[in-house]
Amino acid sequence: MSKGLNIYYYGKGKGKTTAVMGLAARAAGALMNVSILQFVKAKQPKKGDRLQSGEWPVSNEFLYFNANKKSKIGKIDSKQVGAGFVGILGDRKQREVHIKAAKQGLKEAEKIFKSKKYQLVILDELISALELKLITEKDVLSLISKKPKELHLAYTGHDTFKKIIEVSDLVSEVKMIKHPYYKGIMAIRGIDF
Repeated sequence: MSKGLNIYYYGKGKGKTTAVMGLAARAAGALMNVSILQFVKAKQPKKGDRLQSGEWPVSNEFLYFNANKKSKIGKIDSKQVGAGFVGILGDRKQREVHIKAAKQGLKEAEKIFKSKKYQLVILDELISALELKLITEKDVLSLISKKPKELHLAYTGHDTFKKIIEVSDLVSEVKMIKHPYYKGIMAIRGIDF
């Protein structure tokens, strides 16, 4: 198998998580197994639209297509490893709770690497956990260095870090030009989550 890529989506614009979720769908369509870990996301309250045992909400059509044993598609597993949003949207958790969850997320990622069950691992908001000082740049670089050679690894965040760019094979900046949030329009189901 060829070398797996390190893929880094960053920036202040909307679309980083959307990009990696599209990457997950494309990979599954190419018969790759995908693991998604979300580091800084709030749990969605509705249980009906889940990826198997994961915490990332998806449409029933996607869930059915992925679960249909006759379909020729890879498996997508998803898990929230963070303790939710940090310091916003009503977060009242102690900082230590977020730090512990982020560090546990790093251990979970290492466990997934060692399982060799996946061809693509997505660490959504991993770099955001770094930006929020829940983990260190050294933690992130160490994790990236532990990934198996053939595994594709994607990670997202808002800011750029020179050393992380250096170890990444593909780096894309998502720049915000305009966002409905600033007009008072909150996240829309099916568009934003």
